Amino acid sequence: MQPNVGGIDRILRIVAGVILVALAATGTVGWWGWLGLVLLGTGLTRRCPPYALLGVSTCGVKLGD
Repeated sequence: MQPNVGGIDRILRIVAGVILVALAATGTVGWWGWLGLVLLGTGLTRRCPPYALLGVSTCGVKLGD
């Protein structure tokens, strides 16, 4: 799968993921805070399966062409 998460999208996903996981770890939010791991994972790998299914890409450079 090609990277489909661009720069700003990537930074926002990582920051939001870290915040949600930290809030979940401290008990500030419920179990749903652990969903931040998904945001963190997609931000770090630059790949988002729903984006691929929908044909969306926020990545400015197409690799592999």
